Amino acid sequence: MRESSMMKLLVRWTASLGIFGTLLLASEAAMALPEEEVLKKLDPVPVFTIADEQGAPLVASGDDEAKVAGVFISQEDANQFVNQLKVKNPELAEKVKVVPVSLGEVYKLAEAAETEENALNFAYVPQQEAVTSAKTIGEANQQPYQGGVPLFVAKGGEDKGYLTIEKDSQQVIPFFFDKQQLEQMESKFKEQKPDVAASVDIEVVPLEGVIETLETSEDKMLKKIVLVPTEESIQFLQNVSAPPAGQTAPTPVAPEK
Repeated sequence: MRESSMMKLLVRWTASLGIFGTLLLASEAAMALPEEEVLKKLDPVPVFTIADEQGAPLVASGDDEAKVAGVFISQEDANQFVNQLKVKNPELAEKVKVVPVSLGEVYKLAEAAETEENALNFAYVPQQEAVTSAKTIGEANQQPYQGGVPLFVAKGGEDKGYLTIEKDSQQVIPFFFDKQQLEQMESKFKEQKPDVAASVDIEVVPLEGVIETLETSEDKMLKKIVLVPTEESIQFLQNVSAPPAGQTAPTPVAPEK
C-alpha cells in the first residue's frame, strides 16, 4: 500500500545511529552477541504496528521506492495515526488496525528482510515527549539529539559508572524509554546514597544504536543491559497477561563501574 502522509511521518526516524558504541564497547575485538541473547533483551518490549486485514504491515513508499513500515513505541501514537488516516484516507483506514508485536519480533523480521531484494525497512517512531526530553538533555550535555528512539540511562559516582538495579538477584543496567521512570529510580538512589547524589547525570542513547551494538559486540557490560518499557506499555502487558507471581519492584543499587 502507498500512503504519502505516513512516509512524511516516518522518514525522520529511518537513520540507524551507532554512537552508543562509544559508551560501552571494549577496546579489544569481540564476537557478536548471539541472536538469542539479543532477543532476550528485545522480546519483553511491546511495540505497535499498523497492519492490514491479512496482518501485513502498512507500507509507505518514497520517491526512491524504498518500502517503510512504521513501528510505534506508543500504542496511543499508533491509534492517533489511524485516526488521522480516517480523515485523510477513510477507505484505507477501514482496512487497517493497530497490532501489538514484541520488539524482538520486529528485529527478526528486519534481519530476515536484509537478504531480500527491495527489502522492507522498519522505522521506529518515538514518543514526542521522549524526543523533547532527549533534546533538552542533549543541549545540556553538548551532545545534540540526532534522531532515533531515545533511551535514558543514569551514570554517577566518582568514576561515572552506570546506575544499576537489582533484578532476580543480579545487577542490571536499566535503559528507559520514559525519562520520568528513570527519574523515579534516580530519586530512590539519591535517598540511599546522598553522598553521590550530586554526581548523577542522565544520558541519552538511541535504541537503534543499542541494537546495533548488541549485534556487533560481546562486551560483558552489554549483557547487563535491560530495556524498561514505558508505563503505558507495562500497563498493556498487564492487561494481556498477569504479572509473574511474587514479582517485586527493582531496588536501585550503586553505580556500575
